[in-house]
Amino acid sequence: MNDLMLAQEVSSPQEITCAAQRVRECARRKEVTPQAVLDIFERWAAALDQRALRETPGLPFLRLWLRRGTLEPVLLREFGPEFSNGDWRTDGRARLRAFPLGVVGHWPAGNIEIQPVLSLTCALLGGNGCLVRVPTGLLEITEQILERLREVDRAGLLTERILVLSFDHSRTDLQAAMARGVDGAMIWGGAEAVSNVRDLPFPHWARVQVFGPRLSVAAMDAATWSDSSERPLWCKRIARDVWQFDQRACSSPQALFLESRVGCDPVGFVEDLQQALQEENRQHPRTKIEPSLTSMICLARASWLLKDPENKALFPHSPDWTLLLGSGAGMPSPTQGRTLSVLLVDDLSEVISKFDGSVQTLGLAMKSAQAEGELAQVAGRSGVDRIVKLGRMHLFSSPWDGADLIRPMVRLVRHMPSQE
Repeated sequence: MNDLMLAQEVSSPQEITCAAQRVRECARRKEVTPQAVLDIFERWAAALDQRALRETPGLPFLRLWLRRGTLEPVLLREFGPEFSNGDWRTDGRARLRAFPLGVVGHWPAGNIEIQPVLSLTCALLGGNGCLVRVPTGLLEITEQILERLREVDRAGLLTERILVLSFDHSRTDLQAAMARGVDGAMIWGGAEAVSNVRDLPFPHWARVQVFGPRLSVAAMDAATWSDSSERPLWCKRIARDVWQFDQRACSSPQALFLESRVGCDPVGFVEDLQQALQEENRQHPRTKIEPSLTSMICLARASWLLKDPENKALFPHSPDWTLLLGSGAGMPSPTQGRTLSVLLVDDLSEVISKFDGSVQTLGLAMKSAQAEGELAQVAGRSGVDRIVKLGRMHLFSSPWDGADLIRPMVRLVRHMPSQE
């Protein structure tokens, strides 16, 4: 059994320094090609199809992410065809090849169950070792997911280069020791958490990738949401996007903007959307909820109804889901917890042109390809990184937040033969 993959509680900086050196030596001693990593990932994805894990938020995405069919196109786009087998590729009269950075440190956010594992997969594909500081609330599920990796990686090709660390986030001495021991870092989370990690004493050569707090929205043109024949399917897709990750992911839609049109009443659409949310709740019921989130949902419902007499809200007696109905082009403050603001607007382009860099993903449902193309131009100029079809807001690939995922965690070595 590989003890490195079990969460290790550390109490001194020296423990982390020694652990980082062990992981670095392991990564240097045993080279692994991306193809070998993909083979193990494929088996890992199959092993995660277990009843005990199926209700874990985001696990369907993780299983899909680990598939060869998902990751091979990512590697091809970021590196070219030679990278998968660890080969050199010709670059004029020189050669190029990717080599690992060494040790990559991972600081995942504490609100997404699969994020510690998702983050380390990017570093493993580059042949790196991984130090992962897992938030206390995610330790159990992270170990359960990594246990499935251990089962399929009998030779320890990947598991030997993973070390999961557990320590309180307030231990700045341990945070600093972890930063000093890595050659690269992937940082996820809210603004304060990201800023705190970025201020740590990383080596001057360390590559740092930051995935800070973002939010996402959806939009539909009038021709789409008013089409009663297609509407139920679109509503099902919206409900699926809202339900995954319990609306805590950066790609979760917090608001849905509907293009208004004279003679088109949104009542039928809202009824279909309500039915889709009820069905999603039946299939994937919430088994527990934090009291603080319940309070936020109740406050959001009351505040919305008191804000404007024209506003409406639909919700069950429980806090399972909430629809806040109204109008206006302003971005509402996100509540999360399956709370979706549905807003009628005169012009979708006007709304999207006001976005700033905080909007990550725009989910669209539009009849006209030309109009969608024009809207995509506006979104791209307004800081949106991903523009996708509704129902696919969580289907990530690379680039992620407008940047490559794996390439920043490798070094591209250039070799000019001496015979030239």
